[in-house]
Amino acid sequence: MAETHDRIAVVDFGGQYAHLIATKVRRQQVLAEIRQPEDDVAKFDGFKGVILSGSPSLSAHGEDSDWNKAILDLDVPILGFCFGHQEIAKYYGGTVIHGGREWGHAKLHIRREHPLFEGLGSVEPVWMSHFDSVASVGPEFEELGYTITGTDRNAHSYAAIGSDTLRRYGFQFHPEVDDTVGGDQMIGNFVRKICGCNPSWDMDRFLDEEVARIREQVGEGSVFLLASGGVDSTVAAKLFGLALPPERLKLLHVDNGLMRKNESAKVIQMFEGLGLSDALYFVDASDDFLAALDGLVEPEQKRHAIGQTFIDVFEREGERLGISDHLLGQGTIYPDTVETGGTKRAHTIKTHHNRVPIIEQMMAAGRVVEPLADLYKVEVRELGERLGISSEALNRHPFPGPGLGVRLLCADGTCLVPQVGEQLNLLAGEFGVQASVLPIRSVGVKADLRSYEHPVLLQGDVPYSVVLEASRRILADMPGINRAIWDLSGRTGGQYTAVAATTTRARLTILQEADQQVMDGLRRHGLYDTIWQCPTAMVPLMVDGDEGELVVLRPVLSERAMTARPSELPTALIEELRSGILELPSVVGLALDLTSKPPGTIEWE
Repeated sequence: MAETHDRIAVVDFGGQYAHLIATKVRRQQVLAEIRQPEDDVAKFDGFKGVILSGSPSLSAHGEDSDWNKAILDLDVPILGFCFGHQEIAKYYGGTVIHGGREWGHAKLHIRREHPLFEGLGSVEPVWMSHFDSVASVGPEFEELGYTITGTDRNAHSYAAIGSDTLRRYGFQFHPEVDDTVGGDQMIGNFVRKICGCNPSWDMDRFLDEEVARIREQVGEGSVFLLASGGVDSTVAAKLFGLALPPERLKLLHVDNGLMRKNESAKVIQMFEGLGLSDALYFVDASDDFLAALDGLVEPEQKRHAIGQTFIDVFEREGERLGISDHLLGQGTIYPDTVETGGTKRAHTIKTHHNRVPIIEQMMAAGRVVEPLADLYKVEVRELGERLGISSEALNRHPFPGPGLGVRLLCADGTCLVPQVGEQLNLLAGEFGVQASVLPIRSVGVKADLRSYEHPVLLQGDVPYSVVLEASRRILADMPGINRAIWDLSGRTGGQYTAVAATTTRARLTILQEADQQVMDGLRRHGLYDTIWQCPTAMVPLMVDGDEGELVVLRPVLSERAMTARPSELPTALIEELRSGILELPSVVGLALDLTSKPPGTIEWE
């Protein structure tokens, strides 16, 4: 069917957003397909244009520069983003330097009217995440735009470049992420005006073709799906139910002990409402998961243990039910794959439970069916609407497969903080706040690379806008820090010491209670549907000699989880949460996460 559509090729250099580019092209009702940098040019036959993605490479002079550059000689328009932008500049006589890094929001100043920017203003907000920069362009190219980042008054040149003669263009920023407000328009302009594509692709076509793909892959076999009750697994369950006869679909809901308060009972009720109760089996395996997590501290070790335990339970229950020969169905979506380093050049940010080695082995053996693997959450919800799933079920906040296991931070009590005291204090002082680097680490992403660095705790009676700008400056300028949080407990100063803690049922109970208060508060204040996701994390810490838990609220705004912005909470809600959460056993503090993604991931682990 693909041959009946105009197509755009997206060359995947392993950046976090490669498939998001394809998604954004598809939102223009034009089919996009992923190609690899090493592919022979014959694999690009029939495409009307090419987009080069970003890359996790720290340098445009590194190993990722070794790719099939004959792609750049194709007789079609080509547009590069970030690393792709730099590669286009170099190939046609420009220079790229290691410097001029930009992270987060910037303002693109457009030099002149151009079809790429039709329908946009002369200044557009864009999203940056890069170390290298284009320093000059070849003779046939011009600068189409430059950027100014944050409070930086210096212009960053060549943020957008182009040659109408060669039909080659480049953006240093990421138009595919939602934080580049006009990014969809820019991509649409390239696809329609530069490449001349006609719109003929939509989610209805995807649904029809995915049902056919499931039937082809499964054949006369059956599918056994781990049904967590989250949006992804619920949509996958309905899709399997549409594609397969009822007797060839089994759903297993596992209570892993890492779920929200009373979550399993709610999930079972929801599947009954979807007409899938006859296929649903339930098992309480919380003891298995707690045993697997006993003594583990590092996030990747915890994720692997959770993923392996899911498979152990799957195989055990499959044998008990007499369906061990079934294919494993998963509601994996694309961010799960790319953050796990699941494409050839992608850097591992965090291993998702559905991408641990045993799953990879099963995939290689053809035992896994993943109908949503190329989609993002917003597309999964759109597909769910077409499948008749209620908006209440589809609009639930995303919840990680490893559950509270990656929101309950663990430590061995020996973490040392980087020596940045004086520089940090001077920078924080410019905004009237105090800053302390905490002896704990969390996962982040910088320029498509995984970081495992420290959060900084900010204190001060200043407006949210001020502390937010302070956090942005600190995250941009200070090494060894990838997250900033704001103390909501009213404390000034304090001594923060690392303590040892692992995953226990007692700690999980405290976190479940805190999470329940946050979810109830968001609904009470009419914010649940506005905020994309609000993880509640818990950090073991000794504060001024009191050993306990620091609870961190992480409300974010996003569309596809590949980027995110922190969300402000109303004062009334903060006061309610402060009085409720600080009364929980062992809780010694409450903080609000101010970090965008990048440099911090949405989840802390």
